[in-house]
Amino acid sequence: MIDSPVNVLLKELIHFEKSGGTAVYIQIAQQIINGIQRGYLTTGTALPGTRTFSQLLKIHRNTAVAVYDELASQGWVEIIANKGTFVLIPEQKNQPIKATSDLVDGIYKYSKNTGFNFKTSFHLAPANEFSKAKYAINDGEPDLRLHPVHQFSKWYSAAMKRKSLISKWNQTNISSHSAIESQLCNYLNATRGFHIQPNNLISTRSSEMSLFIISQLLIQPNDVVLVGNLSNFASNMIFQQAGASIKTIPVDEQGLDVEYIKKHFTKGKIRCVYVCSNRHYPTTKTLSAERRLKLIQLASAYQFAIIEDDFDYDFQYNGVSKLPMASADANGMVIYLGKVGQSLFPSFQTGFVVAPDNLILEAKNYLKMLDRQGDLIQEQLLSELIYEGEIHRLIKKNVFIYKKRCDYLCACLTENFKQTIRFEKPNGGLAIWLQFEPKISLVQLAEQAYKNDLFLPKTILYQDKNTCAIRFGFGHLNEDEIEIIVKKLKQAYDFLL
Repeated sequence: MIDSPVNVLLKELIHFEKSGGTAVYIQIAQQIINGIQRGYLTTGTALPGTRTFSQLLKIHRNTAVAVYDELASQGWVEIIANKGTFVLIPEQKNQPIKATSDLVDGIYKYSKNTGFNFKTSFHLAPANEFSKAKYAINDGEPDLRLHPVHQFSKWYSAAMKRKSLISKWNQTNISSHSAIESQLCNYLNATRGFHIQPNNLISTRSSEMSLFIISQLLIQPNDVVLVGNLSNFASNMIFQQAGASIKTIPVDEQGLDVEYIKKHFTKGKIRCVYVCSNRHYPTTKTLSAERRLKLIQLASAYQFAIIEDDFDYDFQYNGVSKLPMASADANGMVIYLGKVGQSLFPSFQTGFVVAPDNLILEAKNYLKMLDRQGDLIQEQLLSELIYEGEIHRLIKKNVFIYKKRCDYLCACLTENFKQTIRFEKPNGGLAIWLQFEPKISLVQLAEQAYKNDLFLPKTILYQDKNTCAIRFGFGHLNEDEIEIIVKKLKQAYDFLL
């Protein structure tokens, strides 16, 4: 019986890997479906019993039962008690649309272009680049390898089992603030010196989503937005897509030059100023306390908004992070953006906005259009991690590691490059501002580095007549990788010289 024609055919058709990422019963079921679709197994064909099938493929009988149950659930077989399992061809309920005669050949290929016009964006451009290089430098991302995977799986499983999740998913009207809003509010009050209520807060999927929503509410076409003369590519793209006219402001050792704003702009001509709270992106320079005060006073006098982006608050090495300008804003001029959970997996990170009640109310209305459901499991998990203090423990543990990596990178750069580069060890963050002297072509440096199996994305390269620098992100690299990458970068640099 095991050598019947159907069994021989199944043995030839089916190949699976027990160590593969897909369950064995799924692999086998998919290959049987493929055999049915190709006509090897026709309607009414009797498949072997589960005992014979398990012997044929040398699998457990429970796996054989799971294969047939999977096929039956999709309508590919019919299991008849005391008779056997028989192949079916699922009924095609939708009639295929026939192509006109002149498009018969082309109908089997999906069109590359639309048959209608639509508005393309001049400002939007993909920031991500693909590379096959073994090593890469980014603009300062955390190391996913530091995250306790098994612990996260336990937290996630516990959050999934909460009976309250079902009621939240089925909830039609929200009459009170969510747990994540309340816990996040308490967390920010404790860490950022705020005195806010949940109605001053909105949580989003990311800081980019936060900035997008705020820019849609705040900016009208041709409104002037001021940013540093070296600034964040992603945030500039969001402002431009909203219709803003971006003007650049000098950045020096004390951060954004506030006096320049006062000298070159007048009241009513500025819509908002974008500033990084603790470390300017990309130079890592900190806005001084004196300039913070001047900027808030100028915003009140000139009636413009300040968008304060505190993207790396959690990564502070020396002393303590500066409190946000928003914590000392009595006139409602500052919109504060940040992230929570950067010591967690990216899918557990969340962005947030702190602002006066009326703006948050409008932002929530906008968020409902973009992300009505949100991620309730993520919110449940984060609120518990904040409440239990686990966020604090993870941050403290990871910051110690990142500080060691920062110190090691600085030592490697000094040893390998000597006097040909300039940099200052930052007081926090996951990147170093690395300036080359004498100036070189950074595009050529990236090309040569790629030949050395090192990828430098274009978003970390900053070059004009006054600048020749890269934002060297080190957070994702361990000490061995840092040493290798610095040597590869030096080899590429030496080749250009």
